[in-house]
Amino acid sequence: MNVLKRLWKEEEGQGMTEYGLIIGIVSVLLITVLVAFRGKLVEIFESITNNPQLNEATSPSQS
Repeated sequence: MNVLKRLWKEEEGQGMTEYGLIIGIVSVLLITVLVAFRGKLVEIFESITNNPQLNEATSPSQS
């Protein structure tokens, strides 16, 4: 019984648990935002990929 009382009152490691919970919540929110804006992100990357100015600048010159 004394062991249970001691474990209940012990506060070591409490900070790490709180940080773990914060990291978990932030990661869930980040994943939710990425899923919500997936279509717009695909549009942005496709427009960058299909940009003719970038394609000219990165393609090797044919001499």
